[in-house]
Amino acid sequence: MLDRTQPDPNLNDADEPSSVAADSVTADSPRLKAWQVPLGWLRRAGQFFFALSFSSLTRRIVSLNLAGLVALVACILYLSQFRAGLIDARAQSLQVSAEIIAGAIAASATVETNTITIDPDRLSDLKPGETYGAPDEYSGLDFPINPERVAPVLRRLISPTNTRARIYDRDGGLILDSRSLYGKGDVLRFELPPPSEEKPGLFERSMIAIRTWLNRGDLPLYRELGLENGKGYQEVSQALSGQKGSMVRINERGEVIVSVAVPVQRFREVYGALMLSTQGGDIDQMVTAERLAILKVGGVAAAVMIVLSLLLASTIAGPVRRLADSAERVRRRIRTRVEIPDFTRRRDEIGHLSGALRDMTDALYNRMEAIEMFAADVAHELKNPLTSLRSAVETLPLARSESSRSRLLSVIEHDVKRLDRLISDISDASRLDAELQRQDMVPVDVRRLLSALTSVANETKLGHDVAVQVRFEGRTANDTFSVPGHDSRLGQVISNLLVNAQSFSNAGGKVRIVCRRVKSGIEIVVDDDGPGIREDALERIFERFYTDRPHQGFGQNSGLGLSISKQIIEAHGGHIWAENRPGPVNADGEATVTGARFVVRLPAS
Repeated sequence: MLDRTQPDPNLNDADEPSSVAADSVTADSPRLKAWQVPLGWLRRAGQFFFALSFSSLTRRIVSLNLAGLVALVACILYLSQFRAGLIDARAQSLQVSAEIIAGAIAASATVETNTITIDPDRLSDLKPGETYGAPDEYSGLDFPINPERVAPVLRRLISPTNTRARIYDRDGGLILDSRSLYGKGDVLRFELPPPSEEKPGLFERSMIAIRTWLNRGDLPLYRELGLENGKGYQEVSQALSGQKGSMVRINERGEVIVSVAVPVQRFREVYGALMLSTQGGDIDQMVTAERLAILKVGGVAAAVMIVLSLLLASTIAGPVRRLADSAERVRRRIRTRVEIPDFTRRRDEIGHLSGALRDMTDALYNRMEAIEMFAADVAHELKNPLTSLRSAVETLPLARSESSRSRLLSVIEHDVKRLDRLISDISDASRLDAELQRQDMVPVDVRRLLSALTSVANETKLGHDVAVQVRFEGRTANDTFSVPGHDSRLGQVISNLLVNAQSFSNAGGKVRIVCRRVKSGIEIVVDDDGPGIREDALERIFERFYTDRPHQGFGQNSGLGLSISKQIIEAHGGHIWAENRPGPVNADGEATVTGARFVVRLPAS
């Protein structure tokens, strides 16, 4: 490894001026400034784009999607079967190679014979078909492994396989090693590159630790044993007993080493063992290449996932951010209307949220406008009696006669009663909205409600000598008349309509109430026998503080009764309107008016 802190020996003196010239380029040079300006703009543009485009929601979407992909790739890397299959295939190929090499070694072994004494008399006694000596007499034959003859064979067979071969004798002593061929006799040496004296750096140590953690599992640690300790390898011990053996270990650098041992035998006699093992990093390089391929695929998938996540986030985070900005503008500019972005054409939750915010904002502005108009109307209505009361109070000390003083006192009493009536009705109207919003609607039996109100009106006459009749018209005899709502407020509406109808009816007249089922709703009709309503006032009578009672005098009513009734009915999802009840045609061909009619229509339960 080249030490970067030392001067490069390949660098000559002619190259030194170029390095000096490069070092002479400072931050003040125009060329460096020309590079710094675009880089600065790019860095600022990246920060601005990240701050605007990558909102918290966008980062969460991208991070969660990438986390799932990273977890998947990590599991594939950790649980991949490629490494196990590669180890098995490598072990099988080593075993086949070991058997071939062991056969070649056994064939190249020299035969050493012990001295055999030949008896001439025995030779003359041989019969046809007999041979001299018995099989037991050849037991002295031996086939030792000669390092000088085996080394060239081993070198030729091992070189193409890029593996390490070791031959052990019967006692487990090392005879030959393909790294450095030596034996008990002559020693054959091969030049090896000098070992590096540098210690591994931080990055290399980190890679070794990661590789060891990934590869270790339950694999034993590989150690180099001594020359006479070959039986310390389990596979060698099995081979010396006449069986094949294989082992998978891991060295100190976290590299997998596969070793296979087979017996070297001739005429079923074991003379030694051949052990083949892979080089450190041989299998790891192929596993690393496979993992790099997986990481490349994971990188492409991550890029695609990031693009898709950004597209998904742009359809979620962008509209949500625009809606949030609009809501913030609504909070700050409460006096002017702010248009909420319209995403209702989207058939998803964002479109539903946009529609809900638009409806909520419109309702908020309408409520604010109604409150402002109500406050203006209240101020106007309260100002009239107060002005009259102030004038009467200021004039009272100047009154000289008792009759003038009595008239002023009656005016003061009238204005005080009017103020009391206005304040009571205004208080009721102001509490009405909040009360309707707080209370839950329950089924209300309209038949029982109308029957009770009719009985009370006939018993008390409500200050008028006018009778009240009620009639129910259902599709069947057992038809129910039930609506969802607040019974007290619906009773207030019917009471207002009854008081209004009785006040316009002549003494001895009648007020008729008809309750009928119409489609999916219930309709309540209140008729009177009064003079009817002017055509231009059919809509205005439901406005706040409007009253048209010339026969009762000014200031006898606050003008809030019908307005409150309309507010209650609309809060129940219904409608209320007024019309004149037509009578017979007169001599001029025009229909006469026989009284007023108020119609209330409510949705049925």
